[in-house]
Amino acid sequence: MDSDVAPPPVHPTPAVPDVDAGVTVGASDLLAAQARLRRYLLPTPLHYAERFGCWLKLENLQRTGSYKVRGALNALLAARERGDTRPTIAASAGNHAQGLAWAAYRLGLPAITVMPRSAPQTKIAGVAHWGATVRLHGDSYDEARAFATELSVQHGYRLLPAFDDPDVIAGQGTVGLELAALMPDVVIVPIGGGGLAAGVALALKSQGVRVVGAQVENVDAMARALRGDLRPREPAATLADGVRVKQPGEITRRLLASLLDDIVIVREAELRETLVRLALEEHVIAEGAGALALAAGRRVAGRRKCAVVSGGNLDADVLAALLGSERPRAPRKPRRRTRDGAPGEAVAVPTVATTVVPLRPELSPRVPAVSGNHRRVMESGRLTRAAPVASASADDPGSRPPPDAIPPCLHAKPRNA
Repeated sequence: MDSDVAPPPVHPTPAVPDVDAGVTVGASDLLAAQARLRRYLLPTPLHYAERFGCWLKLENLQRTGSYKVRGALNALLAARERGDTRPTIAASAGNHAQGLAWAAYRLGLPAITVMPRSAPQTKIAGVAHWGATVRLHGDSYDEARAFATELSVQHGYRLLPAFDDPDVIAGQGTVGLELAALMPDVVIVPIGGGGLAAGVALALKSQGVRVVGAQVENVDAMARALRGDLRPREPAATLADGVRVKQPGEITRRLLASLLDDIVIVREAELRETLVRLALEEHVIAEGAGALALAAGRRVAGRRKCAVVSGGNLDADVLAALLGSERPRAPRKPRRRTRDGAPGEAVAVPTVATTVVPLRPELSPRVPAVSGNHRRVMESGRLTRAAPVASASADDPGSRPPPDAIPPCLHAKPRNA
C-alpha cells in the first residue's frame, strides 16, 4: 500500500538464536521453513498506518487471507521430505483449516478439516473451495480438536495441530524473519494458542526487538498459563474467534515463557472500534483476531512499532453490522508546523507571481495585447507562425504591462518570414 512514509531499509536476514534443548523448535527450523516456503508464498507487504502511528504487517493479504497457510504448508512439505504422505486431518476455527486445504491442494495431498459449528461461513466456504473434506463438530475449537484426534486414531490420519507443532511454529516464524528488515523497536502479535507469537519471538529476540502479545479480555488462556494458572477455562464469546482457545500449547507456552516481553489484554469494545477504524481510515479489512494486535498497540510505546494483522476472513454481514453500529472517535487532527518544523501557525504560501500576462491576449479583454509579437498556433500537428497580434496604443503607456512583467519569450522579435 502506498504511504508518505519512506519505505524501511532492506537488511540481510538476521541470525536466529536457538532456544533451550527442551524445546523442539529452533533457528534451523525457521530458516529451513523460509527456504521451503519461498517457492510457494510471497512476503506480505508492510503498510504505515499514520493515524495509528504504527506499521502493519498485512498477513490478511496472504494466501487464504491469513498467516496460517505458512505453518500448514511448511508442515506438509517437511512431512513429505520425511516420506510421510498420509492424509492429514486438522481441527481449526477456520484459518488453519483454510491454510491446510490450500496447501494440500497445492501439493496434491488429501486433507480433512474439523471445524466448530460456530465457525464463520466465509471460512467454511474457503476450506470447501480448495477441495478439503469439511466436518462440523462441537461449538468450540477444543471440541473440534477432540473429534479430530479421535478420527486420526480411527483412520490412521496424520493429525496436524493448529499451533503446538514444531513445523507449524517454524512456518509462522517466517513472518518474523520478514519483519526483521523493518528493524522495529517492538512487534505486537495476537495470541490464541501461541504459534504465531512463538515463531515471531524466536525470529526477532536476538535483534533486541520487544515482542508483545495481545489477547482479549476473558479469552486470555496464554496470559494465565504464563502466570502459572494452567487450569482450562471456557473462553468468552468474542469477535476474535481465531484466538478463542481454552488451553494454549505446551511447546508454545515454554517458548513464550522465555521469549515474550509482555501481554496486553484488550477489551471487546476496543477491538470492535479498532476493526472499524482499520476499515474506514486505512482501508484494511481485518477479522477480529487480525485487528487485535493493533488494538493492543495503542497501549504499547515504541518509536518504530509494528502490529501483525494476522487475518482478514470476516463475514460480510458481520462487517456490515459493525460499520452500522460502531461510531469510532474522530482521529486527532495533525498539528500545524512553522517553517522550521516547530508547532505553531501554518506557514504562509509564498506568492509565486503577482502579474499574469496571457499567452492569448486577444481572448482577454482586460489585458491589452503586446506590440510587435506573434502568437503560435497548432496546424495539422505542426507549430506554425500566425498573424501578428494587434498592438496596444502607443499613446497610452499605462495600457502596457511593465517590461519586467513580460515573460522573456514575449520580448523576442519574430523571425523574418
